[in-house]
Order: sequence, then C-alpha cells, then structure tokens
Amino acid sequence: MELDVSSNKLTGAIPDDFGKLVNLTMLFLYKNQLHGSIPPSIGLLPNLIDIRLFDNLLSGSLLPELGKHSALGNIEVPNNNLSGELPDYLCSNRKLYDIVVFNNRFSGKLPKSLDGCYLLENLMLYNNIFTGEFPKSLWSVVTNRLSVVMIQNNNFSGTFPTHLPWNFTRLDIRNNRFSGPIPTLAGKMKVFQAANNLLSGEIPWDLTGTSQVVELDLSRNQITGSIPMTIGVLKLNTLNLSGNKISGNIPAAFGFMSVLTILDLSSNALSGEIPKEINKLRLNFLNLSMNHLSGEIPTSLQNGAYEESFFFNPGLCVSPNNSIRNLPICRVRSNIGDDTSRRLITLFSAVASIMVAGLAVDYDVLSGLSEQNCVGSGRSGKVYRICAVDGADGNRILAVKKIWNGQNLAENLEKDFLAEVRILGEIRHTNIVKLLCCISSSEAKLLVYEYMENGSLDQWLHQRDRIVAPAPLDWLKRLQIAIDLARGLCYMHHDCSPAIVHRDVKSANILLDAEFRAKIADFGLARILVKAGDLKSVSAIGGTFGYMPPEYGYQRKGNEKVDVYSFGVVLLELTTGRVANGGGAEYCLAEWAWRQYQEYGLSIDLLDEDIRDPAYIEDAFTVFTLGVICTGGQPSLRPSMKDVLYALLRFEHKYRERGQQDTVSEETSLLES
Repeated sequence: MELDVSSNKLTGAIPDDFGKLVNLTMLFLYKNQLHGSIPPSIGLLPNLIDIRLFDNLLSGSLLPELGKHSALGNIEVPNNNLSGELPDYLCSNRKLYDIVVFNNRFSGKLPKSLDGCYLLENLMLYNNIFTGEFPKSLWSVVTNRLSVVMIQNNNFSGTFPTHLPWNFTRLDIRNNRFSGPIPTLAGKMKVFQAANNLLSGEIPWDLTGTSQVVELDLSRNQITGSIPMTIGVLKLNTLNLSGNKISGNIPAAFGFMSVLTILDLSSNALSGEIPKEINKLRLNFLNLSMNHLSGEIPTSLQNGAYEESFFFNPGLCVSPNNSIRNLPICRVRSNIGDDTSRRLITLFSAVASIMVAGLAVDYDVLSGLSEQNCVGSGRSGKVYRICAVDGADGNRILAVKKIWNGQNLAENLEKDFLAEVRILGEIRHTNIVKLLCCISSSEAKLLVYEYMENGSLDQWLHQRDRIVAPAPLDWLKRLQIAIDLARGLCYMHHDCSPAIVHRDVKSANILLDAEFRAKIADFGLARILVKAGDLKSVSAIGGTFGYMPPEYGYQRKGNEKVDVYSFGVVLLELTTGRVANGGGAEYCLAEWAWRQYQEYGLSIDLLDEDIRDPAYIEDAFTVFTLGVICTGGQPSLRPSMKDVLYALLRFEHKYRERGQQDTVSEETSLLES
C-alpha cells in the first residue's frame, strides 16, 4: 500500500492515524507545509520501506524505532527543523540504501547500526550538528556500495583508509575535523571537496594517476609536499589547494589542463616562476597570492582580469605597459656570455687520454673480433663479447663496439665515434655505461665498454624468445630500471656542465647488469647543449622512429626535452609491454597510449599481462600516466628529468616502508643524480 500526497499545499500536523495503516509500504508527504512532530506510531509500521517527508516545516525528533520493525530502505527528511539524534535502529535490517537528512538540526553521533549498512548508496547528512568519529565501515573498499557521501558542515572526525571505494562519485567532507593523510581517489570519483579540515601529508601520487576527478578542493588543511606533475592529465575544471603548506614549483603540466577554469593556489609556500604554459588556460578565476613566486608574470595574465591574483609575492614583476597595477616592472636582463668555451674540455685531449688507457688491451680486443663473439649489431657497427686478460684482476669480460674496419669511415659515423669518446670520456655515473678505452687506427675504430650480462631492456621486453630468460621482468625490476634510467638522464641534464642530450634513448640502448640495474648506452648521437632549455642548442635530427618527439616534424632543433619524450616512451614500454613502433608510420606507442587514456581511461587491459599483480596495479597506472605526460606534444609541457626522478623515487620510499628494501635501491637522495 502506498500513500502519496506530495507536492500539494497541505498544512497542519501529520495525522496519528497513519500509524494504523499496517500495510503501508511508502509514505510520500514531501513538498507541503506540514508542521509539528512526526507521529511515533509511524515508526511502528511493519511494512514501511520508504518514507519521504522533505521540504516541510516539521520539528521534533525522528522516530526512535524507525527501522526496527520494518526493512526500511529509504528515508528522506531534508529541509525541515528536525533535531536530536538519528534512530539507533535505522539500518538494523541491513536494507537501507538512502539516508537523506540534510538541512536540519540533527546532532550527536551516528547510530551504530550504520556500521553494517553495506547496501547504502547515498548518504547526505550535510548542514547539521553531527559529532564523533565517522564509521570506518562506510569507507570499506570491499563491501561498500556508497556512491555519494555529502557530510559537509558538521563536526565529524576520524581518518581515511589508504584507498576509497571505486564506486564513489562524490565525496564532500568540507568544514569538519577529519585528519590524517588524504586517501587515494580512484575509480569513478568526480568531485572531492575537503576544505577546512585537518588533513595532512602530501597529495597522494596515485591521486593523479587513477582518478577521474573534475572538481578538487583541498583548501585550508595542513597539506605539505609539492604538486605532482601528473596533475596535468586530470580533466579538472576546478582546483583549490589554497591555505596549505605546499612547496616547490608550479608544474608546467598545468598547460595540459584545457578545461580548467578555476585555479586557487594561494597561501602556500610555492616558489619559482609561474610557468608560461599557464598562458594556454582559459581561467575564469585565478589566485596565486601569498606565495614566494618570482619572475615575470606570463603575458596572458598581465591584464585587469587577474589584477588581484598575485598579491604578496614580492618577487613577481610585469612588463611595461601592462594593465596590472601595484607590481614592479621587470628589469631587462643583460645578455652575458656563458663562457662555454672555458668550461669545455677539448675533444682532442679527451680522446688522447682514453686512447692511452686502452693500450694495455689492444691485442686481446683485436683478436676477439670474430663472428662467434658478436652479440649484437646496430646502425654504426657490431658489438662483440670479448674475454681480455687484465693483469690486476685476471680475465675480464668486455663489450667492444666496432665502428669501422678497413673502409673510408662515413662522415656521420665519424661524428658518432668522436661524440661518444668525447662525452663518455668526461662523465662518470653509475647508471651510464662506462667507456674503458677506445682504439683508433687505420684498420679499426673500437669503443671498449664494461660488459652488461643481461643485455638490453629491448630483449627482455620484446625479444624473450631470443634470450634465455627464466621469468619475465616483474614490476619491481621494471620500476627499478625506470629509476636507474631517470637517474642517468637527470645527471646528464642537470649535473653536467654543459648539459648533455642523449638523443637516442630507447629500450635497445638501456643495458642491464647481472642484478638488472640499468645503464644508458650508445652516445653516438649525443650532443652537448650550449644552454639548457634552449631549443637552438641542438641541431640536426637524430633518434629512432617511435622514440622521436613530434617537434622533429616541424623544426630541426631541440633541447633536453627530446630525451624526456623518449624516456616517456620507455615508461610506456615498461608498463604496457608494447613496442615503441610497429614497423611503420601508422603506429606509435605514445599516440596510442594518449588515445587510450583519453577515450577509455585507465583499465587493466592497458598493462602488460606480466605485471598485473593486484598489489602493484595502481603504481603501474601511475607510471603509465607519467609516460603519457612525458610524451606530450609540446616540449615546454614535458617535465624535467629532475621532476621525473623525484616522482619515481616516491615509490622507493613507499616500498621501503613495506619492508621491500631488497627489491628497490636504498639510495633515495637526488644528490647522486
């Protein structure tokens, strides 16, 4: 039996005789002008499953026995003047799926019966005076069906689990007293509003790797750390991180966020320049006030619409004739030379020093250049595995690249040889293959390296049928390889002076030692930058199809961001198991990954079957997302290798906390890089 007299102009009190309707299942009295209290007899009805009394003038408490005598499924009483606590028996029959009681004066703790309310889908308690710890069972990842949780403007406390349920679409906890770390937002989450709580720690790295969030408000908490670079792949239209303790730079990846219209990063500890990539955004609201930002404000923001967006950043300035008042004019920088020539060691001295070191192994190396010792070949020659006699250590296994033999050396190969000698002769890093010596004569040009027992990453990912492999690379090995590669490139880009660009980063040029630690090899295309970040620093196109960035299609110059792009492709190889190119121009892994992410989001089908361990799926998604960021079409939007390395090192910290020191490097500092 149903009683529906909703949306009328009924006045007066609800009749007590309704409690005599023992067959009543649904009572709809909403959108009237009813006043007074709810008759207690209604709470005794044995078949009542749905009660809707919202938008009236009701007062008093909710029925104390509501839910005890019937399998109550839905209760909606918002927009009244009800007070007191929610009934203890509200979900005692475990059938309740909706609790909608907002805009009343309810108080006290939530009833214990909600601890087992696993069918609950919508929980709307906002604008009341509830207190106490929020039931942990309602955050259950396994059993929970909750989709919408709106509990803002109360006095709830408590902490969150590491992960929230996948079926959450909206979570609003504003103006409460929740504390502890921010949970990972995964699955269907669209809106997360958590302003004015006591949340602490860093924004979770997985947040930007797995979430579909479009509105994110974490303002007025105690959040620390930096803004993750992978935030650039989110389809956010609103982002508010104001009133926290966030430090570091504003990521250039913001330029990816084409639908972002509201951005508030005010009252933090952000530093550095405002990235010019923000020029690409069409913001309706921007607030970067009360930080430590410096440098010239991007040109598109130098207008009256953003006049109040930059207060209390003493280091910011504007160009002449702008429409922003009360900010200083930027000083004109003088073009002082870099004195690059003073810092460069001449090519000839570098070659000479290495050739002298190689005299002791000339005979062994030359005698070992036979086809039976050949372990690989490439565009510039063949690579041999040679056992040489070392007076100090006995026999030693070497890798020898033979570039030329008895013919006129092509000009480009001559450049490759000289580039590799020049660069590897001056740099030393644990994640860059070590050049032991070079041998140059009229008959041959040889480069002698340390031998890497496990060959190349390309072999382990794409040619396992050609190597003796007891098992495929698991996730932890793949992650360590990514970190090793990032360390080597970070050293080249940020710690070498001048910086060095490899220009041919690919899985075939990543070699693995006996412990599967990775080293970068093949510096034949490497170039020394005149000035880091300058697109005019490196001329001439080089690289391998599938790893070459799109700017090679419209300009013949590049900078260190070409390596970042290629590194991103390697990350996509590590996570998907797919090759960088399918043998033709119709397939490119980077473009495929971007399309998959845009059209379908993150799904298990993206990942290589060998790394679908549930314990690491979220981490693999995050690294896949980082690969998408690194392979962005515009060089300026790609992160630096220092930022990339920092992002990957977060996994080391996390796994170390799990007690997995043996599977990841124990080095956590960027100093090595």
